This record gives sequence, C-alpha cells and structure tokens, in this order.
Amino acid sequence: MKYSRQYDSPLGRITMSSNGRALTGLWFEGQKYAPRTEGFLRGPENLPVFEETGRWLDLYFSGKMPDFAPDLEPEGTPFRQAVWKILLTIPYGETVTYGQIANLLSQDGEFRRASARAVGGAVGHNPISLIIPCHRVIGTDGSLTGYAGGLRRKKYLLAMERSQNPIYSE
Repeated sequence: MKYSRQYDSPLGRITMSSNGRALTGLWFEGQKYAPRTEGFLRGPENLPVFEETGRWLDLYFSGKMPDFAPDLEPEGTPFRQAVWKILLTIPYGETVTYGQIANLLSQDGEFRRASARAVGGAVGHNPISLIIPCHRVIGTDGSLTGYAGGLRRKKYLLAMERSQNPIYSE
C-alpha cells in the first residue's frame, strides 16, 4: 500500500509518500514528474516515517541541516539509484555539476559511459526532493539549470543553505 501526507513549507505544499515503512516520495505541489496520487491512502497521520520526515523538514526549513534522515526507498533504475546515492553525499550548502557526477559514475565499472545528460535525467526524476538534494546540482558554468520543483525554489534553497553554511558566512 502507498500512503501520503501533506506538509506546508515556506515554498508551498509538499506531499510525502510512504510504503508504510520508509519514505518513497517527497515533492512540491505542481512539481514536474510528480507521481499521480490516485490510489494512495491518506495518512495515517501518526505513521512514524511521516512524523520523522516532518521533523526533518521543520529543522531544514528553520535553516539547520538535520543530523538524521528517515528511511528512504526511492524507486528507480540501477542507474538512477546510483545517481541518487551520489546526491546524498553532496554537503549542505555546496553544489556539484552534472558532469562531476557523470565522472564519478564513470569511475565505477557499471556505468563507464555516464553522460552529464543522462545524469540530468536521473536528477530530474529524483522522487525524494530535498532529502536527496537534487537542488545542489548545477550546470558546468555555475548556472542554475533545471529543477523539477522550479528554479525559484532552487534559488531559495541554495541561498538558505549557503547563509547557514559556515564556509560561506565567514
């Protein structure tokens, strides 16, 4: 079964989805590639993964990087899973390029021919926004290229993180 719950953030409503154990989705209302939620059950309100995700979001939007994360079970191809795993390593308030991720994947024997374009597709289809920080991926020239949640949100998130990151506030 799939469950969903809403969260009101400073950037608009966010939908969380779960299989009952782990978080399977987190996306902004109107986000590109957001799944259809017909057939998802509402709640239950006290589902532990939703409670933990809500605490994570509360901390994050208060300008603090949470020191925990709910259990995550994003669904995707092995290539997308590999990209999302790399996204989880991007430090709070910092960015990497699509090309850098492609280079990391190319070092792994399984994805020798990873391209920045293929990485972009995987990043764009990240089902768990914010916690798997796809907003921290930028173009090679430093441009804020695509974000399924919208460029306005991407700018906000990066500015918020940088203002709280000691590397940038010294």
